[in-house]
Amino acid sequence: MRKIRLFVAVASVSFFIASTSSASAQSGLALVADNHTTVSSGATGTTESAGPAAKVAQPANNSAAPVAVAQTPAPPQKSQILGSHVGVGVKVSLLGVGIEAATPITYRTNVRFGFNAFGYSRGFSNDGVGYNADLTFRSFETHFDWFPFAGRFHLSPGLMVYNGNQIKATAGVPIGQQFTLGGTTYTSDSVNPITGTGKIGFNKVAPSFLLGWGNLLPRASNKHFSIPLEFGVLFQGSPKATLALSGSACDANGLGCHDISTDTTFQNNVIAQQNKLNSDMSFFKFYPVISLGFGYKF
Repeated sequence: MRKIRLFVAVASVSFFIASTSSASAQSGLALVADNHTTVSSGATGTTESAGPAAKVAQPANNSAAPVAVAQTPAPPQKSQILGSHVGVGVKVSLLGVGIEAATPITYRTNVRFGFNAFGYSRGFSNDGVGYNADLTFRSFETHFDWFPFAGRFHLSPGLMVYNGNQIKATAGVPIGQQFTLGGTTYTSDSVNPITGTGKIGFNKVAPSFLLGWGNLLPRASNKHFSIPLEFGVLFQGSPKATLALSGSACDANGLGCHDISTDTTFQNNVIAQQNKLNSDMSFFKFYPVISLGFGYKF
């Protein structure tokens, strides 16, 4: 009986020791797990300690890992505009109907070339001499366009490298009609009436200066159309009139008719008439320029 009681006491002590060891082992494992979670959380830069089942492991903060960044389209660079486009246009001006083309030099400047043409015929009379005149506009021009505010307003010094604008006319005085040259009155001969030719021309090369709104080369990449409007002046110099007459002239009473080619006084009066024509048209020395056009940028 004593042996049985001793065996039961030993078994009870052994069971107690085994139970205590098992609980200690489980507590140790939990502590290790908690420490591991805390270390993992510290690696991600957080200050919270995560429990074994309540926290989710965070990815390590690796500076070498690729980072997705939203890409924003870069605005067009000034260098992308230069030399990459050509603008062309048509226009109507006091120089005629024209075509022109432009290309950029810098972000605020262009160089522009243009050609103008126009023709018109009409008759008129001056001091009794009748003229059938043909007005011809032919010109080739170049301009340096400067946009000081990088907008549409521009200043454009230029040069008309060819000025073919001129007036050509045939002249005549009907039989028996009086006309005046150099302050002297003559009568056209009834047998050999006065006929001739006349011409008014200008300097072949002429500077100009324009200002206006519009650009054949809009700087915005999505704009292609433009409506340029310009005002300015062409410095084409004083007009140069030439008058050549032939035939026979009589005095104011229709007497003393003679061939004008041998009359020095008459020829001097022709020169005086040329000078009068030049004086009457002297305002064309500064020729106004107004133009309206339509352009497209390629």
